[in-house]
Amino acid sequence: MGTVFWESPFVLDPPPAAVERHGDVDLHVPTGDGRHPAVVVVHGVPGPPEAPDARDWPLYRGYGALLAEAGVLAAIPRLTVASPDDLYTVAARVAAATELLRADPRVDADRLGLWFFSGAGLLIGDWLRDSPAWLRGVAATYPLLAPLPGWPPVDPRFRPLDALDLPTDPDAATPSGTVSPDDADADAPHAEGAARPTLVLTRAGRERPEVAPTVEAFTVVARRRGIPLCVVDVPNGQHGFDALDHTEESRAAVRTARDTLIALLTAP
Repeated sequence: MGTVFWESPFVLDPPPAAVERHGDVDLHVPTGDGRHPAVVVVHGVPGPPEAPDARDWPLYRGYGALLAEAGVLAAIPRLTVASPDDLYTVAARVAAATELLRADPRVDADRLGLWFFSGAGLLIGDWLRDSPAWLRGVAATYPLLAPLPGWPPVDPRFRPLDALDLPTDPDAATPSGTVSPDDADADAPHAEGAARPTLVLTRAGRERPEVAPTVEAFTVVARRRGIPLCVVDVPNGQHGFDALDHTEESRAAVRTARDTLIALLTAP
């Protein structure tokens, strides 16, 4: 009883992948020859100060193995955040991890994705504002999508909502309801959003009360602005459901998010 979050097991049990540690980046390597699509897994920040390296948590090792099982080379950089100013350093490390992957001869440099978790959602704006051609998809699982009330001032760069080019008419943004990955065609981007990567957004139905409004506001505006968006809902899941809620609903949501992201990476 009372297991801390970073010791909680992952909700799925994929076969362990070979793991290579390159400084502050772990690579989870799939079997097989040839060039693989790749994903940078951006773990939640800030982590509890007493927690071990997030790369060693069962949760993120599980995600690395889950991607490798599907033929994707996953990179998990070690990230630390103690204040909003640290977000600049974290953003640079995420960008460096993408370049490490693209330079790896086992990786198809034109087929990369990013997968953000929890507080790392604040970094998404960079990739929505200026998306490189090789970025085929972005995933976000129970993300924080706006700074929380009471925080010190945060650079607008780390306000993902600002990256959506907010409409000038506040009445233009209205709630859009729940959409599953199977309904993705209903979210086809307008011309102005066509160059942006599709965002695979996993929402927890029992999200933390301080986080849920940021997800709802982002989802509403993204739909109104025509940002390509595919939502995976976990109605009974809490923040961290992929380690805390060992249910078939949780397992299905994780698989769906992975498979949807991989479909974006491997599309013609």
